[in-house]
Amino acid sequence: MANKKRLLLDCTLRDGGYLNDWKFGKENVASIFERLVSSGVDVIEIGFLDDRREYDSERTIMPNTQCVEKIFRNMDRGTAMVVGMIDYGTCAIEQLQPCSESYLDGIRVIFKKEKMYSAMEFCKQVKALGYQVFSQLVSITSYSDEELREVIGLVNECHPFAVSMVDTYGLCDAPKLAHIVEIIDQQLAPDICLGYHAHNNFQLGYANAVSVLNSSIDRDVLVDGTLYGMGKSAGNAPLELLAMYMNLNYGKNYDLGQIQEAISTCVLDMYHKKPWGYTLFYYIAASNGCHPDYVSYLMNKRTLSVTAVNEILQKIPEEKKLGKDKRMIEELYLEYQKQACEDSETLADLQRLLEGKLVLMIGPGKTCKTEIDKILNFAEKEHPFVISINYITEKLRPDAVFLTNSRRYLQMSNKLRNPENKNLPLIVTSNIRLVDEKNVRTVNYAQLIDETAEFPDNSMMMMIRLLLNVGVKKIALAGFDGYTVDNVNFFDVNMEYSFVKAKADSLNESGRAFFENIKDQINILFITTSHYGG
Repeated sequence: MANKKRLLLDCTLRDGGYLNDWKFGKENVASIFERLVSSGVDVIEIGFLDDRREYDSERTIMPNTQCVEKIFRNMDRGTAMVVGMIDYGTCAIEQLQPCSESYLDGIRVIFKKEKMYSAMEFCKQVKALGYQVFSQLVSITSYSDEELREVIGLVNECHPFAVSMVDTYGLCDAPKLAHIVEIIDQQLAPDICLGYHAHNNFQLGYANAVSVLNSSIDRDVLVDGTLYGMGKSAGNAPLELLAMYMNLNYGKNYDLGQIQEAISTCVLDMYHKKPWGYTLFYYIAASNGCHPDYVSYLMNKRTLSVTAVNEILQKIPEEKKLGKDKRMIEELYLEYQKQACEDSETLADLQRLLEGKLVLMIGPGKTCKTEIDKILNFAEKEHPFVISINYITEKLRPDAVFLTNSRRYLQMSNKLRNPENKNLPLIVTSNIRLVDEKNVRTVNYAQLIDETAEFPDNSMMMMIRLLLNVGVKKIALAGFDGYTVDNVNFFDVNMEYSFVKAKADSLNESGRAFFENIKDQINILFITTSHYGG
């Protein structure tokens, strides 16, 4: 092993681009590249080659190798190997010049296991153009032992410069990684470099990269890092830590000052605008072995506890965990929420309680504070039965609270324990798992939602459907403001939905359509300003 190399690759300008759509800007691109060259990093990946994208001198995603030349031609590459990346299928071989005419020394080709045969044929074509080829095995943890042996057989036929284990979702722990390394090392031709690309979902990116460097395999080893760990999802192994470790343990002489300057002058501003790194969100995705988009979908609902999110994720079929099947996750969500109950007695009880009464529903929109005088004056004059939705109103005590949202229930659970609230009547949909509440009426969640709607379990609409079911003829609404693109829609910022900005208009339109459809069944009066009407 004494003569085998330990190499360091930086992929900030490529992997970091997921955070800014690769728009680093000319000055930052030049500064980052030049600092990395000065640091002595062995390999620098300068971005994606993707023929679906137009050339933009501000971005490090380029349609062909000629555009790489336009951006980098005046930059001194020093002794670094300069490479680009192709996500197999996004850049045709015709977009690549021969290596002798290109600024690039090498090309990394990423591919999923189901495309291994065609992708490795593409790698052969790239190699025939003279490039150093890196075959990048995406989602390395998705390969069985037999599939690893199969793909390494294809790699040996192509004989690239390197093959890399890509831990796309940060799922590797030390034993799993050691097992993968052992299998690949046993099968891989001895003169092919073994690479590792980490993600930090379990805070193991750096530790795992170090363990690969320290493995006893008798071949060249390459580890990837990015400045300050910049990268999609939970980020990558930090380049500065890997460089420091390799200086101390492998006799390297990477200039840490240059790396630190690149972080200070270019990367920190990006971090402050759009942070990356370990979070609960990415930990949940990794702990369930699933794609982060599934976690995003469920958590953006803002209706589920973390326990509920985990329970739904565990229902995803194994073969779909790393996919992006939106319809499937929507179905699992609704199925999970549909905990049916027999509510005929409850409905009869509510009908008796509300018979002949005007109901005032109070939502969490910001007008419930900015227009509180309107609400108080109405209540003093009309003496309505007051129902607050998913929270306990303060200046006007409710006669009941309607709960549809597990997350909001957990947030208000302490208030429900207060002496003044211990006997507060609760009307709860059957998807809510109560702890130890008193004076509860449970109604069937599945009967109150609209599965065809963009927002099937809109709590306002669910409450109105319930009131229609028990014969209420007149409802006043306060604090149901609708949505605006500035994402300031609730009196409490913690209640905001992250997806609203892109869907504000369509959500408002669906609300208006809802009220239009029920106008002949019930009298609706808006007390506060609303995008829905009034």
